[in-house]
Amino acid sequence: MNQNYDIEIGRAKRARRTYSLDEVALVPSRRTRDPREVSTDWRIDAYTFETPFLGAPMDSVTSPATAIALGRMGALGVLNLEGLWTRYEDPEPLLEEIASLSGEDLPAATRRMQEIYRAPIRPELITQRLGEIREAGVIVAGALTPQRTQEHYRTVLEAGVDLFVIRGTTVSAEHVSQAEEPLDLKRFIYDLDVPVIVGGAAGYTPALHLMRTGAAGVLVGFGGGASMRTEQVLGIHAAGASAISDVAAARRDYLDESGGRYVHVIADGGVGTSGTIVKALAMGADAVMLGTALARAEEAPGRGWHWGAEAHHGEVPRGVRTRVGTAGPLQEVLHGPSSQVDGSSNLVGALRRAMSTTGYTDLKSFQRTEVVVHG
Repeated sequence: MNQNYDIEIGRAKRARRTYSLDEVALVPSRRTRDPREVSTDWRIDAYTFETPFLGAPMDSVTSPATAIALGRMGALGVLNLEGLWTRYEDPEPLLEEIASLSGEDLPAATRRMQEIYRAPIRPELITQRLGEIREAGVIVAGALTPQRTQEHYRTVLEAGVDLFVIRGTTVSAEHVSQAEEPLDLKRFIYDLDVPVIVGGAAGYTPALHLMRTGAAGVLVGFGGGASMRTEQVLGIHAAGASAISDVAAARRDYLDESGGRYVHVIADGGVGTSGTIVKALAMGADAVMLGTALARAEEAPGRGWHWGAEAHHGEVPRGVRTRVGTAGPLQEVLHGPSSQVDGSSNLVGALRRAMSTTGYTDLKSFQRTEVVVHG
């Protein structure tokens, strides 16, 4: 794919202009629809959801209880299988402690979180937690990082998952390492009996390679959103609107290359309000993985705080525990009715309204909506 590197930073380096979700907006069309006639259904593999929302596999967002609640409300909760729920029999006191850590002494808070997450992952707890979700009768999804997938995936499959997520800061189809055996994604996915969602990817070429592994979906972005400090620590960043559009182009080209195999594009990170959710879908995403937006629910295990694995990384922490507050019960956050005017609740209602205002009745056609740059 040709890239237009038309900005000269210096004589030896050129770059292209990219756009964040905050810099783009939708344009109303000449035709509008009744919001009641809009469908927000999303289908991946054999599974259909009433909303295109996935609860991020982050301890501040998805517990077994909230995964069950999300499933009953038409979304998908993805449990972090390397989090507190698979390290401790009863993680509630530790979740309470993390929420009470000082917000002013960040190094001390980081050190304590590193200590808490140093406890080993217990395979029997992976089995127990996934079993709790399955017993509730909702679709079961769990996530591991690429580094832990080889070690624990058999336990995950034996416990029973419907969808398996491999999620990291950056996931590549080919990880080169002389220290340990790398995860061969193509062979790994081929050997599994469940659909696999992988990411993050932030560009056309890496996304296309991930699609060629047989993945059912590709996560776009680095996840974490408001709690991430990846650019500050590693100097790595991908503007959301451009990244989603680039990966959507890879999906289109892979559809032709593969003779009709459709790989879902899932925006992950930077979609903390209903407006950014809407724009991510308009840019070409099939669904969105929500962190901050769901961490604001009263039932969220983070108790008004939000963090990801980057906040307690043992060697290079590149995330923080962020205060996001509480917007209301999970039902209100997803389906309303809402009294908030900041896009923090009734996420489904806002999506329906945006689709009807721009004249579309289903998510796939909504990807064709006109957008403008206003930043």
